[in-house]
Amino acid sequence: MKLDTRYANHPDDFRKYDTETQRRHFLVEKIFEPGVLKLAYTHVDRAIFGGACPAGEGLELTGGKELGTERFLDRRELGVINVGGPGRVILDGGPMGMEKGDGLYVGRGNSRVAFESLDPAKPAKFYMMSSPAHAAHPTVKIELAKANPRKLGSPESCNVRTIYQYVHPAVCASCQLVMGMTILEPGSVWNTFPPHTHERRMEVYFYFDMESATRVFHIHGKPGETRHIVVGNEQAVISPSWSVHSGVGTGAYTFIWGMCGENQTFDDMDGIAPSDIR
Repeated sequence: MKLDTRYANHPDDFRKYDTETQRRHFLVEKIFEPGVLKLAYTHVDRAIFGGACPAGEGLELTGGKELGTERFLDRRELGVINVGGPGRVILDGGPMGMEKGDGLYVGRGNSRVAFESLDPAKPAKFYMMSSPAHAAHPTVKIELAKANPRKLGSPESCNVRTIYQYVHPAVCASCQLVMGMTILEPGSVWNTFPPHTHERRMEVYFYFDMESATRVFHIHGKPGETRHIVVGNEQAVISPSWSVHSGVGTGAYTFIWGMCGENQTFDDMDGIAPSDIR
């Protein structure tokens, strides 16, 4: 298990970052590597996110010195969404089959979490996010049809999209983790506009199902002084609570969002008027 540690950043410091520094702190350029479990640990709300792409042998989450626990979920909870071929997640209660688009919430206290592909030629790609947990909640499998859908946007603003809430109070209990997937309609490119911030929660965006030449311009920074990070397929961006949350693509894409922080109220956000964006 590879763990890449990222430290928290003050918005005043962020103003001085050049492109390379900004990407080094906030962008994870490679989420999936065949046969490797790759994770990033951000000190922003102590979230952990990353990917498992089993190729042959299974991959298993472990504890250790970085977490200060014997097992990964001794003091954490976990959300998983498969974006690749068929696979399964091995838990204390046995294997859980996972097709593309299937999600899974795993509560605190599970001693084993391992990932397998059913066909190494078409490996599963398990994207995951974890946050500290104060209580143990039941494990729940969440297929796309069981996720809570919310359709938002309009063709005029090029942001017609369906937000599928997987780990969310409307679907299953969790401590602080909220996680889901947003699918844009053809011709829509903004993942949200006008943008917003939510001072109470951080967020991680994972972009996928993109053509090799497609890019997403993920907006970063305080509303009055923004920057952007150019994101490719199967890359992820850390968005601190103080940063604008918005992005626009040059073509079709889907993204998984994950949040943790003070509350689980999805609509607890502070909107920003387009005239106030700089």
